[in-house]
Amino acid sequence: MSSTGEKPGKGTYSCDKCGETVYLDDDTDTLPPCPRCHGTEYTP
Repeated sequence: MSSTGEKPGKGTYSCDKCGETVYLDDDTDTLPPCPRCHGTEYTP
């Protein structure tokens, strides 16, 4: 599990709350709050 503000690396992450996916295309990108529900926990 990853949280908002972490830098988990490249990949697609699903919001644990609503299922919205966020794609990070660089290892230095930080996970944002979910754009749909503002959740903060993600699963790769």
